[in-house]
Amino acid sequence: MGHESSGFAAGLLLTRRQWFGRSAACLAALAAWRAAPLQARPPLGGPLIDAPFALGVASGAPLEDSVVIWTRLCTDPASPHGLGPQRWPVRWELAEDESFRTIVRSGVTDAHPAHGHSVHIEVTGLQPGRAYWYRFHLGGAGGSATSPVGRTRTAPPAAQAGGSLRFAFASCQQYEQGWYAAWRHMHDEAPDLVVFLGDYIYESSWGRNRVRSHGAPEPHTLEAYRARYALYRADPDLQRMHAAAPWLVTWDDHEVDNDYAKDRAEDLAEGFLARRAAAYQAFFEHMPLREIARPDQGAMRLYGHHRFGALAEFFVLDDRQYRDHQACPRPGRGGSRVVSQCDSLFDPSRTLLGFEQEKWLSTALRASRARWNVIAQQTLFSKADSMPGPGERFWTDGWDGYPAARRRLTDALVTHRVANPLIIGGDVHANWVCDVHQDFDRLDSPVIATEFCGTSITSQGRDQRHLDAQRVENPHVRLAESAYRGYVSVRLSAERCEVALRVVDDVRNPASAIATRARFVVEDGQPGAKPG
Repeated sequence: MGHESSGFAAGLLLTRRQWFGRSAACLAALAAWRAAPLQARPPLGGPLIDAPFALGVASGAPLEDSVVIWTRLCTDPASPHGLGPQRWPVRWELAEDESFRTIVRSGVTDAHPAHGHSVHIEVTGLQPGRAYWYRFHLGGAGGSATSPVGRTRTAPPAAQAGGSLRFAFASCQQYEQGWYAAWRHMHDEAPDLVVFLGDYIYESSWGRNRVRSHGAPEPHTLEAYRARYALYRADPDLQRMHAAAPWLVTWDDHEVDNDYAKDRAEDLAEGFLARRAAAYQAFFEHMPLREIARPDQGAMRLYGHHRFGALAEFFVLDDRQYRDHQACPRPGRGGSRVVSQCDSLFDPSRTLLGFEQEKWLSTALRASRARWNVIAQQTLFSKADSMPGPGERFWTDGWDGYPAARRRLTDALVTHRVANPLIIGGDVHANWVCDVHQDFDRLDSPVIATEFCGTSITSQGRDQRHLDAQRVENPHVRLAESAYRGYVSVRLSAERCEVALRVVDDVRNPASAIATRARFVVEDGQPGAKPG
């Protein structure tokens, strides 16, 4: 897929200095607006200029004839009630050009307080495989406010076999542990698609040498989760990347609580499902998701598959909502641990995805006719024994904690003869490149897929010595490095998959430079990564 006007966001989206300057002016105007009696308040769009769109815009879930465009009305990221209890009519436009001379779709919708004043528009009737620009307006007789402009792209037609797709994937962006220079550099690369694999927010404060603060305790309520998302969403580099390309998104644990599993918190706290429901609602309100994902009675359908012509199909998974509890937890605790003796770990009835999602995935993989099949999930998939010498030791929160479920998935890849499986993940704050065997207990079994598990945007990693030791015990691992923060860039063509591990010099520097730590290639029909 080509790219038009790669620098469009530089001229249309706010610079960091402009953003902070306008935010100060907006907050001053907001104070005056709030002080006026309700019936005497002027239309919000007039005196506040850009204030209602302080969280920017985004798009996602592209189909060949449709895409979701998103915004959330918010004047003050620190206040979840900034727009009061009323609905606000929001006008939206989608055009074929960035100057909006040719508007192809438009409409008006209500931003409802029950949904955090978020707006999710599923724009239909579009042309496949092309770029569009979109924006939102809020206003009345006293004037109007217009959002930043976003650029999105529909998927190519299902029958299109040629061309290429450039996508980037990322995860784990602990706000306090670094600046988002990685998003700035990803924006400059202008990918066609971004895949986010979890830990968009962090509920807790931890780590060393923090550069900024959440400024609030751990969230437990909908209002507190909304404020946490707004804090992250207000970052200008993250906003630009959301506005530059469509996203596919899933979650991991920190969008709710560290190491939670289905209905159980790490600390076994009572009332956890109410907290989870609040967190799920806030996640939906801040992501460019389709209506099918809207939370219902505390549950949320997040997994799904997305076709990009005949070249690629993405299978986006949810490994939190349906999983069995972690095996062999500490007494009186939930969550993960590292174990060397744990019989229940190998129980064949245990599942990471839930059996309904497993069945759906197997059926979708069998039906795929794509050249490349990308399984987008949260964490390290390949076996990672951490015990030197004889014996084995595993971390129970990832796929090593659910080996029978992993084997069911690798068997499905073989049984359904899935073409060129690529497994991408995050969570572990390190770059891993692995050959995926059908049976990790028999490394003479065939290599059937290739894994690229990306490092974190900012979240701190383990000491490299631990990963060096694991490489010795796990010969299917081609690379394992935890010292670097960044993302992964991928280019798919009919002939090959080209991967670049992109790492920033210093997450403590908002102007940090970036470099390519390593390159790999996967050739069509030849699973396993080769240095590229």
